[in-house]
Amino acid sequence: MKLALFGHGGMGALVETRARDAGHAIAVIFTDRDAGRPVDDVAAALRGAADAAIDFSVGAAVPDHVRACVKAGVPLVEGTTGWGKELDQVRGIVADGRGALIYGANFSVGVNLFYRIVRAAAEQLGRDPSYGAFIEEAHHIRKKDAPSGTALKLKEIVAKTFGPGVSVASTRAGNIPGTHRVGFDGIADQITLTHAARSREGFAAGALLAARWIVGRRGFYEFAEVLDDLLAPEGSGR
Repeated sequence: MKLALFGHGGMGALVETRARDAGHAIAVIFTDRDAGRPVDDVAAALRGAADAAIDFSVGAAVPDHVRACVKAGVPLVEGTTGWGKELDQVRGIVADGRGALIYGANFSVGVNLFYRIVRAAAEQLGRDPSYGAFIEEAHHIRKKDAPSGTALKLKEIVAKTFGPGVSVASTRAGNIPGTHRVGFDGIADQITLTHAARSREGFAAGALLAARWIVGRRGFYEFAEVLDDLLAPEGSGR
């Protein structure tokens, strides 16, 4: 598989390394120096050169990256966070251009399974009105968006049972790779669920898994929604 990369910071560089380790070719890398480059120029560089693109850049650049990929006919794995307000706009760009995009607040398979655990816990504990829910997240000092996209996704999940008032606390310090904690506090006890990332390896592996899956497809997908299909054995018919 030939890949294009948007962003070459910590995540982008790791994706490049893991992609090469897996035998994939890196067709083109767009770095911060390409910021502001016309969409048509980026599309021209992508067209025919890449089977899929992976984006770990900055939220403000996402709509233009999507436009370029749609123009070029290249499916996109969107791993950047901080663009939630543009979700409907991006969905429209993909639909109008009959493109393909898969996005996620977090591409770690473990985190996406954590979403399911949290959803089940919230549904059970939400039956008892004495419980209240809260979310805490911590990341390295270089992470710009706060709360994290993962924390906002967790809030979305928990809010379906506990309402929109679920609080989210964020910490940015040192080199924390990423920790998310969901708590349910009651009169007699407190129950907490925690996901702690040891490294960024899981995010890179999930993004490459998504890139393989999106090739040849059209449409707008969320990583969490198609996880079962992504993990299905080849030839299973899913």
